[in-house]
Amino acid sequence: MLNKLINKWHSWMAMPRHDKTWHEQDLADEVRELNEETGLLKRWSELSDVVYTCTRGKWSGHELTFPYNVWKFYFGLVYMIPKYSGRSLFYRKAGKKLGASIEIREVRNPKKTDKLHHIAEKYDLDKSEFQAICEKQLRHWLLLP
Repeated sequence: MLNKLINKWHSWMAMPRHDKTWHEQDLADEVRELNEETGLLKRWSELSDVVYTCTRGKWSGHELTFPYNVWKFYFGLVYMIPKYSGRSLFYRKAGKKLGASIEIREVRNPKKTDKLHHIAEKYDLDKSEFQAICEKQLRHWLLLP
């Protein structure tokens, strides 16, 4: 039942599906970032990234094994849902404010200017205007790190 809920959530997120190699590399990158982190909250955030990457790969139709025990999976899942849902809603709202022709489906950290510019390019939006809207929106939007 939990897998069905996670898959429904990923369907709502509607991020692109990739081949197995892409998801495996993404998972390896996220595990490396988790292993490099020392702060408790940052480690929890990085663990949620590992859970997200693994469940997204499974949602995409690939057999990926979560590299830690089941308790870490659940612990990361608790952080993952609000973190990624909040980011997704953040970008959808920013896109609407800009009048984007398609819904923005992103989960990157909006506190990083280079990521905002990458998203603007991807959706053919004015970088400065998109950045300004996101920065203004961040003043009133609670996002998990």
